[in-house]
Amino acid sequence: MRLRLARRALADAKRKKTWWQRNRDAADLFEQELDATLERIAAAPALGQRVEQRGGGVWVRRWLMPKTGNHVYYAVEANEIVVLSVWGAPRGTTPKL
Repeated sequence: MRLRLARRALADAKRKKTWWQRNRDAADLFEQELDATLERIAAAPALGQRVEQRGGGVWVRRWLMPKTGNHVYYAVEANEIVVLSVWGAPRGTTPKL
């Protein structure tokens, strides 16, 4: 199944990667954990926690990246996994999807 990052998710990931590189000793941790998460989602998209149902019965799911404290929000649409957002879990809120 094809996996792609929506514009927002790509911008989120770039911003967070830059922040990690500037502010953490483990500068590559965010990128490594995101890559591993995307591989996991591509291999088994139903594993993420359901958080919101969209039109057509499509569920938005999320997967926690525990080392960096971020959620990856995604949906499976027409044989494609679309990553919608990479969102800081400590915020205690969810992104507008």
